[in-house]
Amino acid sequence: MAYYCLTVTRLRLALGPGARRVHVAAALRSRAQVSMSRFEPDSFVNYEKMSKNIAIVRKRLGRPLTLSEKIVYGHLDDPAGQEIGRGRTYLRLRPDRVAMQDATAQMAMLQFISSGLPRVAVPSTIHCDHLIEAQTGADQDLQRAKDVNKEVYNFLATAGAKYGVGFWKPGSGIIHQIILENYAYPGVLLIGTDSHTPNGGGLGAICIGVGGADAVDVMADIPWELKCPNVIGVKLTGSLSGWTSPKDVILKVAGILTVKGGTGAIVEYHGPGVDSISCTGMATICNMGAEIGATTSVFPYNHRMRTYLEKTGRREISVVADSFHRDLVPDEGCVYDQVVEINLSELKPHINGPFTPDWAHPVSEIGATAKKNDWPLEVKVGLIGSCTNSSYEDMGRAASLAKQALDKGLRCKSEFTVTPGSEQIRATIERDGYAQILRDVGGVVLANACGPCIGQWDRKDVKKGEKNTIVTSYNRNFTGRNDANPATHAFVTSPEIVTAMAIAGRLDFDPETDFLTGADGEKFRLQPPTGDELPARDFDPGQDTYQHPPPQGTSITVDVSPSSNRLQLLEPFDRWSGTDLEGLRVLIKVKGKCTTDHISAAGPWLKFRGHLDNISNNMLIGAVNTENDGVNSVKNQLTGRYGGVPEVARHYKAEGVGWVVVGDENYGEGSSREHAALEPRHLGGRAIIVKSFARIHETNLKKQGMLPLTFADPQDYDKVGPEDTVSIRGLESFSPGKALTAVLKHADGRLDSISLNHTFNQPQIEWFKAGSALNRMKELQ
Repeated sequence: MAYYCLTVTRLRLALGPGARRVHVAAALRSRAQVSMSRFEPDSFVNYEKMSKNIAIVRKRLGRPLTLSEKIVYGHLDDPAGQEIGRGRTYLRLRPDRVAMQDATAQMAMLQFISSGLPRVAVPSTIHCDHLIEAQTGADQDLQRAKDVNKEVYNFLATAGAKYGVGFWKPGSGIIHQIILENYAYPGVLLIGTDSHTPNGGGLGAICIGVGGADAVDVMADIPWELKCPNVIGVKLTGSLSGWTSPKDVILKVAGILTVKGGTGAIVEYHGPGVDSISCTGMATICNMGAEIGATTSVFPYNHRMRTYLEKTGRREISVVADSFHRDLVPDEGCVYDQVVEINLSELKPHINGPFTPDWAHPVSEIGATAKKNDWPLEVKVGLIGSCTNSSYEDMGRAASLAKQALDKGLRCKSEFTVTPGSEQIRATIERDGYAQILRDVGGVVLANACGPCIGQWDRKDVKKGEKNTIVTSYNRNFTGRNDANPATHAFVTSPEIVTAMAIAGRLDFDPETDFLTGADGEKFRLQPPTGDELPARDFDPGQDTYQHPPPQGTSITVDVSPSSNRLQLLEPFDRWSGTDLEGLRVLIKVKGKCTTDHISAAGPWLKFRGHLDNISNNMLIGAVNTENDGVNSVKNQLTGRYGGVPEVARHYKAEGVGWVVVGDENYGEGSSREHAALEPRHLGGRAIIVKSFARIHETNLKKQGMLPLTFADPQDYDKVGPEDTVSIRGLESFSPGKALTAVLKHADGRLDSISLNHTFNQPQIEWFKAGSALNRMKELQ
């Protein structure tokens, strides 16, 4: 087997001695090396092995393969013996690397520490992007975050050094932008503890969002399980032009497929229209695929990706990828489970919302729709950036509109914020003048972090409960997500449309047809935005913000103070008792949409992500109770008094009473945060019974020893009353494909028996019996 040594300046892979090597093989005979500057050498990436695996699977299945199948099946632990059935079987995979953002990395590293393993087995990194609150501006906000979160950052840095995990310091940028710039490449299989990990699909990678327990499996060198995805094909024809942007593609797709239409599937873009989209534009589309519930999204390898790799210092990878091009595009004649067709030449600018990212509207129609629904037309704040739209191209196109306004003597009527995606983007747009133009038009440049997109926003311009409108280039717009104000009507759109609406100050402004009035009183129309795909003078890397782990970390101490309110070592969950679960209380019957934001709120609660008991005080405080339409108000069936959801759960636990949650469709939509599964388990929950689950949340619940169950008949949701007790039977013969039974005992003594489905396979049933996947891992050591 021939290998090509990639020692790439900008590709930072955290490998230590003894780590399982991840190989990218080349069809090149020579071994070329590029001298390193600041960063450690890359490992080998094995395209040759992936190609051989693909050939084995193609021969077994006897049919052409989609691109996503090639990459996924190319990483099978046993390509010759693995049962493969789309939407049916569980695959055992060997991902190439792991990435964790700081909010989720705390719990992931705490679980890894609990595993007792000495060092991670695959390249892994931690990215500090979630804990920086937007208040006044980049420098002040970053320094405040370093002070406030010193204990957490120290824990992550020392844990990374001890266990062989690379550490991107606060101010580095958003995890997904850094992955795109450094770690994603065509054909790689990467898992990340954030739901927007699919961003890497813009570089031809399969990047999948997971919970921390899944990351621990991979870091422990255990084959990672994934339900074999279906494949949805999105065929693109025509080409983008004018005001239409890559963001409009996914806004349109979200409107077609809805927030659950991609569940259990990979969305694979293909067709002649692909080549009209930049690499970072493709990343935008893949990023927001999380909003339709997709496992991930991916684009085929093309010249736009090759150019991006070269511009980010990874020409050597593009040379190897060129040699294996046939494995990085779909086979001719491959079959998709569903096909959506979009003509990019006919696509118009879109804006989605409020309160859900799949409520799609053409920008030309949003004004009339807003008036009909009594949505506020004044745009209070326009916000651009985030992991979805913070590329050099995004910033350039926004700056081109800002420059037009400035030339006419105008500034933004709305407040305007700008979030660079990474230190590299920040440094480059400062050098090239974009940042100053955006400041001159009224923008405030925030730290290289998630900020308002995830609720890290100390907003002062409106009071809580005050009805208002904001427009963002973000990905999610759930109730209260950005600013904790349930009356904020948040809309997601492209950075170009956000900038135009911020200049005009109104939601009903259509830049394609409407006029602005310049300082001289003359009316003018904004011309379509322009911007370079990539910087002509290459990227400015900015400050060095990366900490590589030492070759040996055994002497490093990771301190977690017993008195800390930010960090808490984990205690193992209890094993299954071996009997059916009898007399469980209904903690809450949830009405309507229940995302992971409702189950485990972010914003100010992010500071407790490393302390399970403290963060459990936010469990389900955003969910609506069917009994009274109240939020965080449930009846304690033991006392007869109403209280907060966590308070009642703690009382049940203290009394030795287990409980269940009953929910609606697509329960657990949104973020990958496993705290939404850890908290119910910690507070005594035993099962979550719903009409349907979002993929990541269902897996997270299984990992923590919970029972995620679905009504065999969705109408049985209506049979469950808040005062019922629930007994779950059939656990003594718990097996794959065999339904369980819930016996409902109503307040009047009547009994109802209903059937509950599950998706557990046998190894997952062993997680349940052991009390958690981590407990099972320890049993097998």
